[in-house]
This record gives sequence, C-alpha cells and structure tokens, in this order.
Amino acid sequence: MKTLAILLATSLLAATPALADRIFVTNERGNTVSVLDGDTLEVIHTIEGMQRPRGITASHDGKTIYVCASDDNLVRVYDAATFEELPSLPSGPDPELFVLDPVGDRLFIANEDDNLVTVVDVNTRQVLAEVPVGVEPEGMGVSPDGKIVVNTSETTNMAHLIDTTTYEIVGNVLVDGRPRFAEYTPDGQTLFVSAEIGGTVSVIDVATVAVAQKITFDVPGLLPEALQPVGMRVTADGSKLYVALGPANRVAVVDVASREVTDYLLVGQRVWQLAFSPDGSRLYTANGNSNDVSIIDTATDRVIESVQVGQQPWGLVVVPTP
Repeated sequence: MKTLAILLATSLLAATPALADRIFVTNERGNTVSVLDGDTLEVIHTIEGMQRPRGITASHDGKTIYVCASDDNLVRVYDAATFEELPSLPSGPDPELFVLDPVGDRLFIANEDDNLVTVVDVNTRQVLAEVPVGVEPEGMGVSPDGKIVVNTSETTNMAHLIDTTTYEIVGNVLVDGRPRFAEYTPDGQTLFVSAEIGGTVSVIDVATVAVAQKITFDVPGLLPEALQPVGMRVTADGSKLYVALGPANRVAVVDVASREVTDYLLVGQRVWQLAFSPDGSRLYTANGNSNDVSIIDTATDRVIESVQVGQQPWGLVVVPTP
C-alpha cells in the first residue's frame, strides 16, 4: 500500500504542469517584444506593432505589461496572458525608462527630448503632473516606500530626487558622466546611480543626500572606456548589486556591505538592462549587440544559458505565468 501511495503521488505530480515565469524582452531595433517561457527558455510569442520599444515593466499583479514605445510617444499596454494590446497610456515625448509606484498605480516616465518626468495614472490614463528635470533625463528609480522617485539626467550629470506627493524636486546630487540608472537598497537607506561615461557607480547616502563612495571597475585586458555601467539590480535581501557594464560584455557582482566587486560574469555583447525572476533565483540580461538574453543563476553567480531573441534587445521584465 505504501508503494502504491508513492506511485500515485508521483503520477499526480507528473500530471501537474509546472508553472514557469514569462520573460518579456523589448527589442529596440526590431520594434518587437519577445516573450520567453522561463521553463523551456524558448521564445513562445513575438509582440509587434510598436516603434522603438525600450523601457518595460509590469503591474503589481503581473497581469499587465507596460512598454515605453519611444518613437510612438506612447506607453503601449499588453495583457501578460493573452498578449492582446490594451488601451495605451500617454507618456510625453520620447519615453525611454519609467518606474511604477510601488504602493500605487502611477507611472513616472523619463522624457528625454523635453527634459521632463511625466506622471501618469495607469487606471484613468490621465497625466497627473510634468516635472522639469535636467537635460536628457533617462534613468529612473523609486524608493521602496514610494515616497521618492529618482531621475538621472545624462547631460546635467545629476540625480534628481522627486517627492511623489508634491511632484517637487527635493534634492539634486552631482554624479559622474552620463548617469543611466538608479537603484535603491531594499531598506531605502542607500541609492546607487550608474554613470556610463564616468565608469562608476555612485553610492548615495539617503539620509545626507550626498555621495558617500564611488564603485569602480577593472577587468584585465579591457580598456577603462569599455567599462560602462548602465542597468543595475539589487537582490531582495540587499546583499548583492549586479551592474551591467555595456560594451565590456560583463555583469559585475558587488558586495553591498563592503562595496567591493567580487566577480565579473561574461554575458552577451553590450549588456544593457537586467531583471530578476520573481523568486530571485535568476537574473536575466538584455544583450543588445548579440541579440540575446543571458541567464545567470544568482545562487552560484554563473551564466547558465543564452537565448536568441529579437534585434537589439534593450529591457526586460519577468512575471509569473498567468
């Protein structure tokens, strides 16, 4: 009887399909979004009908995908289960990156051409505010409590801290050349800002609103100008920071406590943006020049596979399978 019970349980488990994540990848030059199955790591669908998709994120429940369609001057919206296009959102001109309010339903969108951050309610599809910032805004970040949104301006070389209640800038921090991305630690006490041309990541103390330290990078055999920090992600436990190094074709692994680089992971060509799986066990990288996505096991910090997607992948978001 015991053997029969074990066999029955095994057959039931085998009959139950495993739920896999879905990875949505924007292909900037291909004007598409590739959808990968997180279990098979195969492209299962291609979403078309947009111009120059770059930034991408998902609703809090993972059911809706938002895409910055830069040359459409819109945020395109899709059903994560059916891939059906839903009513789009206004974005301001040339939307590049955005963040979703972690405690609400507002998108904060960087408009590179107009030096603005546009705030949009995703439910009413109304513009709530336009916040003037520095020249060529691109990078976006948001504090864990949702009280501060950060925009980085490429030409002004600043991180602008915006109060999400008043839509006023409450702090400006000078960083190195061409800041690209902003990422908070989960406790909200530290803000990282990557500088593509400066080749550094500024470590900003949130309490003092000042740069406390700068993280630098050194890969044997590569010229310093090839080390261009762009996209970043911090693990949920706050222990590690992953930094995409663009044309260096590496992802740097940084120990958050010591601010020391512990490893460089070789991925595809011109690694740009990064995204964790919902459980944090994997990190996906968009590699723009090799037209692929690399998959990193975050427990071992090893690259386990690369998958071809569309032309010039730029950004990613990962959601549980509906």
